[in-house]
Amino acid sequence: MKEVDLIGDERLDYLLAENLRIIQSPSVFSFSLDAVLLAQFVYVPIQKGNIMDLCTGNGIIPLLLSKRTRGNITGVEIQERLAGMAERSFSYNGLEDRLKIINMDLKELPAMLENKKYDVVTCNPPYFPLTEQEEKINSNIHYAIARHEIECTLQDVVRVCSQITKQGGKVAFVHRPGRLLDIISLMRKYRIEPKRLQFVHSKLGKPANTLLIEGIKDGNPDLKILPPLLVYDEKGEYTPEVRKMLFGEEQV
Repeated sequence: MKEVDLIGDERLDYLLAENLRIIQSPSVFSFSLDAVLLAQFVYVPIQKGNIMDLCTGNGIIPLLLSKRTRGNITGVEIQERLAGMAERSFSYNGLEDRLKIINMDLKELPAMLENKKYDVVTCNPPYFPLTEQEEKINSNIHYAIARHEIECTLQDVVRVCSQITKQGGKVAFVHRPGRLLDIISLMRKYRIEPKRLQFVHSKLGKPANTLLIEGIKDGNPDLKILPPLLVYDEKGEYTPEVRKMLFGEEQV
Protein backbone atom coordinates (compact mmCIF):
# COMPACT_ATOMS: atom_id res chain seq x y z
CA MET A 1 0.00 0.00 0.00
CA LYS A 2 1.24 3.46 -0.93
CA GLU A 3 2.44 5.55 2.01
CA VAL A 4 1.17 9.03 2.74
CA ASP A 5 2.49 11.70 5.09
CA LEU A 6 -0.25 12.71 7.52
CA ILE A 7 0.31 15.91 9.51
CA GLY A 8 -1.08 16.51 13.00
CA ASP A 9 -4.69 15.38 13.32
CA GLU A 10 -5.10 14.43 9.65
CA ARG A 11 -6.70 11.14 8.68
CA LEU A 12 -7.14 9.21 5.42
CA ASP A 13 -10.83 8.76 4.59
CA TYR A 14 -12.45 6.57 1.95
CA LEU A 15 -14.44 7.86 -1.01
CA LEU A 16 -16.31 4.60 -1.39
CA ALA A 17 -18.11 5.19 -4.69
CA GLU A 18 -14.85 6.14 -6.42
CA ASN A 19 -12.51 3.74 -4.60
CA LEU A 20 -10.28 6.66 -3.66
CA ARG A 21 -8.85 8.07 -0.43
CA ILE A 22 -8.80 11.68 0.74
CA ILE A 23 -6.84 13.40 3.48
CA GLN A 24 -9.07 15.21 5.98
CA SER A 25 -8.70 16.87 9.35
CA PRO A 26 -11.28 17.79 12.01
CA SER A 27 -9.54 21.12 12.60
CA VAL A 28 -10.06 22.34 9.02
CA PHE A 29 -13.20 22.34 6.89
CA SER A 30 -13.95 18.82 5.60
CA PHE A 31 -16.00 18.23 2.48
CA SER A 32 -19.78 17.89 2.68
CA LEU A 33 -22.54 16.32 0.59
CA ASP A 34 -22.76 19.60 -1.35
CA ALA A 35 -19.41 18.88 -3.03
CA VAL A 36 -20.53 15.36 -3.95
CA LEU A 37 -23.77 16.72 -5.42
CA LEU A 38 -21.91 19.29 -7.54
CA ALA A 39 -19.40 16.73 -8.80
CA GLN A 40 -22.27 14.50 -9.96
CA PHE A 41 -24.39 17.33 -11.38
CA VAL A 42 -21.91 19.16 -13.59
CA TYR A 43 -21.35 18.20 -17.21
CA VAL A 44 -17.79 17.06 -17.91
CA PRO A 45 -16.24 15.82 -21.17
CA ILE A 46 -15.40 12.14 -20.79
CA GLN A 47 -12.25 11.72 -22.87
CA LYS A 48 -10.37 15.02 -22.61
CA GLY A 49 -10.63 18.68 -21.66
CA ASN A 50 -9.39 21.14 -19.07
CA ILE A 51 -11.45 21.56 -15.91
CA MET A 52 -10.99 24.07 -13.07
CA ASP A 53 -12.45 23.81 -9.57
CA LEU A 54 -12.41 27.02 -7.53
CA CYS A 55 -12.56 27.02 -3.71
CA THR A 56 -11.44 23.39 -3.98
CA GLY A 57 -10.69 22.93 -0.25
CA ASN A 58 -8.99 19.58 0.23
CA GLY A 59 -9.53 18.64 -3.41
CA ILE A 60 -12.73 16.66 -3.06
CA ILE A 61 -14.34 17.78 -6.34
CA PRO A 62 -11.24 17.14 -8.53
CA LEU A 63 -10.97 13.67 -6.94
CA LEU A 64 -14.61 12.88 -7.63
CA LEU A 65 -14.46 14.26 -11.16
CA SER A 66 -11.37 12.15 -11.91
CA LYS A 67 -13.71 9.16 -12.15
CA ARG A 68 -16.03 10.90 -14.61
CA THR A 69 -13.46 12.31 -17.03
CA ARG A 70 -10.01 11.56 -18.36
CA GLY A 71 -9.36 15.29 -18.75
CA ASN A 72 -7.02 17.44 -16.69
CA ILE A 73 -8.41 18.98 -13.51
CA THR A 74 -6.94 21.89 -11.56
CA GLY A 75 -8.09 22.92 -8.09
CA VAL A 76 -7.59 26.44 -6.73
CA GLU A 77 -7.48 26.97 -2.96
CA ILE A 78 -6.40 30.06 -1.00
CA GLN A 79 -5.68 28.20 2.27
CA GLU A 80 -2.19 26.74 2.20
CA ARG A 81 -2.94 23.87 4.56
CA LEU A 82 -5.96 22.69 2.57
CA ALA A 83 -4.05 23.02 -0.71
CA GLY A 84 -1.28 20.86 0.73
CA MET A 85 -3.78 18.21 1.81
CA ALA A 86 -5.29 18.19 -1.69
CA GLU A 87 -1.90 17.83 -3.34
CA ARG A 88 -0.97 14.87 -1.13
CA SER A 89 -4.35 13.23 -1.77
CA PHE A 90 -3.87 13.55 -5.53
CA SER A 91 -0.45 11.95 -5.22
CA TYR A 92 -1.62 9.16 -2.90
CA ASN A 93 -4.27 8.15 -5.44
CA GLY A 94 -1.75 8.22 -8.30
CA LEU A 95 -3.53 11.09 -10.03
CA GLU A 96 -0.81 13.75 -9.95
CA ASP A 97 -0.43 13.51 -13.74
CA ARG A 98 -4.02 14.78 -14.26
CA LEU A 99 -4.90 16.58 -11.03
CA LYS A 100 -3.07 19.74 -9.99
CA ILE A 101 -3.49 22.26 -7.17
CA ILE A 102 -2.84 26.00 -7.22
CA ASN A 103 -2.51 27.70 -3.83
CA MET A 104 -3.63 31.28 -4.50
CA ASP A 105 -6.38 33.86 -4.24
CA LEU A 106 -8.86 33.08 -7.01
CA LYS A 107 -9.27 36.82 -7.70
CA GLU A 108 -5.68 36.84 -9.02
CA LEU A 109 -6.24 33.80 -11.21
CA PRO A 110 -7.24 35.48 -14.53
CA ALA A 111 -4.07 37.58 -14.57
CA MET A 112 -1.93 34.55 -13.78
CA LEU A 113 -3.57 32.41 -16.47
CA GLU A 114 -3.38 35.24 -19.02
CA ASN A 115 -5.34 33.92 -22.03
CA LYS A 116 -5.78 30.28 -20.98
CA LYS A 117 -9.44 29.27 -20.90
CA TYR A 118 -11.13 26.18 -19.46
CA ASP A 119 -13.83 23.89 -20.83
CA VAL A 120 -15.58 23.49 -17.47
CA VAL A 121 -15.33 25.49 -14.22
CA THR A 122 -16.95 24.40 -10.96
CA CYS A 123 -17.21 26.11 -7.59
CA ASN A 124 -18.61 25.33 -4.15
CA PRO A 125 -18.15 28.85 -2.77
CA PRO A 126 -18.61 30.31 0.71
CA TYR A 127 -22.36 30.61 1.23
CA PHE A 128 -22.75 33.38 3.78
CA PRO A 129 -22.15 37.11 3.17
CA LEU A 130 -20.32 39.10 5.81
CA THR A 131 -23.38 41.26 6.40
CA GLU A 132 -24.69 38.48 8.66
CA GLN A 133 -24.24 38.78 12.40
CA GLU A 134 -20.58 38.60 13.38
CA GLU A 135 -21.17 36.03 16.11
CA LYS A 136 -22.23 33.51 13.45
CA ILE A 137 -18.72 33.50 11.99
CA ASN A 138 -16.73 30.54 13.25
CA SER A 139 -13.69 31.32 15.39
CA ASN A 140 -11.78 28.62 13.49
CA ILE A 141 -10.35 30.57 10.54
CA HIS A 142 -10.40 27.50 8.27
CA TYR A 143 -14.13 27.04 8.82
CA ALA A 144 -14.80 30.78 8.63
CA ILE A 145 -13.12 31.19 5.23
CA ALA A 146 -14.93 28.13 3.85
CA ARG A 147 -18.37 29.29 5.01
CA HIS A 148 -18.28 33.10 4.85
CA GLU A 149 -17.37 35.52 2.08
CA ILE A 150 -14.17 36.63 3.81
CA GLU A 151 -11.68 36.03 0.99
CA CYS A 152 -14.11 36.19 -1.94
CA THR A 153 -17.70 37.25 -2.59
CA LEU A 154 -20.25 35.55 -4.83
CA GLN A 155 -19.61 38.31 -7.38
CA ASP A 156 -15.86 37.60 -7.29
CA VAL A 157 -16.52 33.91 -7.92
CA VAL A 158 -18.92 34.40 -10.83
CA ARG A 159 -16.73 37.06 -12.45
CA VAL A 160 -13.60 34.90 -12.29
CA CYS A 161 -15.50 31.86 -13.58
CA SER A 162 -16.57 33.88 -16.60
CA GLN A 163 -13.07 35.22 -17.19
CA ILE A 164 -11.43 31.78 -17.25
CA THR A 165 -14.13 29.83 -19.15
CA LYS A 166 -13.95 29.54 -22.93
CA GLN A 167 -16.90 30.60 -25.05
CA GLY A 168 -19.41 27.76 -25.00
CA GLY A 169 -17.78 26.29 -21.89
CA LYS A 170 -19.78 25.30 -18.83
CA VAL A 171 -19.81 26.76 -15.31
CA ALA A 172 -21.54 25.05 -12.36
CA PHE A 173 -22.20 26.09 -8.78
CA VAL A 174 -23.71 24.61 -5.64
CA HIS A 175 -25.26 27.13 -3.27
CA ARG A 176 -28.23 27.94 -1.06
CA PRO A 177 -31.69 28.60 -2.57
CA GLY A 178 -31.87 31.95 -0.79
CA ARG A 179 -29.12 33.24 -3.11
CA LEU A 180 -30.77 32.03 -6.33
CA LEU A 181 -31.69 35.48 -7.64
CA ASP A 182 -28.24 36.82 -6.80
CA ILE A 183 -26.63 33.89 -8.63
CA ILE A 184 -28.76 34.20 -11.76
CA SER A 185 -28.32 37.99 -11.88
CA LEU A 186 -24.54 37.68 -11.55
CA MET A 187 -24.29 34.84 -14.05
CA ARG A 188 -26.10 36.91 -16.67
CA LYS A 189 -24.09 40.01 -15.80
CA TYR A 190 -20.91 38.08 -16.54
CA ARG A 191 -22.22 36.34 -19.68
CA ILE A 192 -22.91 32.91 -18.17
CA GLU A 193 -26.40 31.92 -19.30
CA PRO A 194 -28.16 29.63 -16.78
CA LYS A 195 -29.16 26.39 -18.52
CA ARG A 196 -29.85 23.74 -15.85
CA LEU A 197 -31.20 24.16 -12.32
CA GLN A 198 -31.93 21.51 -9.69
CA PHE A 199 -33.18 21.92 -6.14
CA VAL A 200 -32.10 19.50 -3.41
CA HIS A 201 -34.43 18.74 -0.50
CA SER A 202 -33.52 16.92 2.69
CA LYS A 203 -36.74 14.89 2.33
CA LEU A 204 -40.17 14.97 0.67
CA GLY A 205 -42.30 17.88 1.87
CA LYS A 206 -39.34 19.92 3.14
CA PRO A 207 -38.19 23.18 1.52
CA ALA A 208 -35.13 22.99 -0.71
CA ASN A 209 -31.90 23.57 1.22
CA THR A 210 -29.42 23.36 -1.68
CA LEU A 211 -29.40 24.32 -5.33
CA LEU A 212 -27.27 23.18 -8.24
CA ILE A 213 -26.99 25.43 -11.28
CA GLU A 214 -25.04 25.17 -14.52
CA GLY A 215 -24.61 27.78 -17.22
CA ILE A 216 -22.91 28.20 -20.58
CA LYS A 217 -20.56 31.07 -21.37
CA ASP A 218 -22.37 33.21 -23.97
CA GLY A 219 -25.11 30.59 -24.26
CA ASN A 220 -28.66 31.14 -25.53
CA PRO A 221 -31.45 31.64 -22.96
CA ASP A 222 -33.23 28.35 -22.18
CA LEU A 223 -33.31 27.32 -18.53
CA LYS A 224 -34.34 23.75 -17.71
CA ILE A 225 -35.59 22.97 -14.22
CA LEU A 226 -34.65 19.39 -13.38
CA PRO A 227 -36.69 17.12 -11.09
CA PRO A 228 -35.95 17.76 -7.39
CA LEU A 229 -33.40 15.55 -5.67
CA LEU A 230 -34.29 14.09 -2.27
CA VAL A 231 -31.45 13.21 0.11
CA TYR A 232 -33.40 11.08 2.63
CA ASP A 233 -36.47 8.85 2.29
CA GLU A 234 -39.39 8.61 4.72
CA LYS A 235 -37.34 6.25 6.92
CA GLY A 236 -34.52 8.78 7.24
CA GLU A 237 -32.18 6.72 5.05
CA TYR A 238 -30.36 7.93 1.94
CA THR A 239 -32.43 7.73 -1.23
CA PRO A 240 -31.14 5.39 -4.00
CA GLU A 241 -29.83 8.38 -5.99
CA VAL A 242 -27.74 9.68 -3.10
CA ARG A 243 -26.64 6.19 -2.07
CA LYS A 244 -25.26 5.66 -5.57
CA MET A 245 -23.33 8.95 -5.35
CA LEU A 246 -21.80 8.04 -2.00
CA PHE A 247 -21.36 4.29 -2.25
CA GLY A 248 -21.98 3.33 -5.90
CA GLU A 249 -19.83 1.87 -8.63
CA GLU A 250 -17.23 3.58 -10.78
CA GLN A 251 -18.51 5.45 -13.80
CA VAL A 252 -15.60 5.38 -16.23
